[in-house]
Amino acid sequence: MTIVVKIGGAAAVDPEGALADVAALREEGREVVVVHGGSTAVDEALEQMDIEPTYVETPDGVVGRFTDEQTMDVFKMAMPGLVNTDIVAGLQNQGVNAVGLSGVDGQLLKGPRKSAVRVVEDGKKKIKRGDHSGTIEEVNGDLLRTLLDSDYTPVASVPMLGVESDGSFTPVNSDADRSAAAIAGELGSEGEDVDLVLLTDVSGIYEDPDDESTRIDRVDSPEDFEHLTEVAEGFMRRKTMAAQEGLQRGASRVVVATANADRPISNALAGNGTTITADALGEK
Repeated sequence: MTIVVKIGGAAAVDPEGALADVAALREEGREVVVVHGGSTAVDEALEQMDIEPTYVETPDGVVGRFTDEQTMDVFKMAMPGLVNTDIVAGLQNQGVNAVGLSGVDGQLLKGPRKSAVRVVEDGKKKIKRGDHSGTIEEVNGDLLRTLLDSDYTPVASVPMLGVESDGSFTPVNSDADRSAAAIAGELGSEGEDVDLVLLTDVSGIYEDPDDESTRIDRVDSPEDFEHLTEVAEGFMRRKTMAAQEGLQRGASRVVVATANADRPISNALAGNGTTITADALGEK
């Protein structure tokens, strides 16, 4: 069984426990692919350059970063350059032979570039142009499988490889949760059991975003999943989208859980989080 774990990039997420858990899981013989975010590192770099980060809300209520050309340049510096290198070094210190990859390397993550996005501003729907983001349609599973079979632990991040209308390539941004979902789905598409763990700064998805006691523990039916999408707000909407995409592509289950726990990946897989099964989509 393979585990794809996404380590969130928020300031409240401490990655050290997850890195130690990756090492423990590798000792137990589990294959692990790490995908990471880096929103805090990107925002700090933007601040140092006196560039104001821009977040937008889609008509569906999903909150995300708007990535213009300047912001994309910062992404290319901060994500594969700073965050990825630190995580790979942290895993090496734990005895894990990790290999850092961006979505551009070996065409790991590829899909059409989006140069404009639909947003809601002041209650009105608008088209915001100048975006540097993309939708992942292809994952180079052969590259990941080659690394895993050679006993390496891949550590992946954006940018992805955006395909322009003329067929040329441009590095563009993509959501880290959905990147992890695409990777998990690709590895699970041949019938292998693949668990996707989305680690964040809260213990799961809550009925009331301000009340941890309202955490939804399991989602096992289409009705449960519909309710989950109704109560998920802001950045949690991204995670429900990632869960759906990962399961549709081939992942076995998805768990949204806290990174700030003892052995957080193992803790999540033991049921301490919001677990979404393939039955939630009425499939498999």
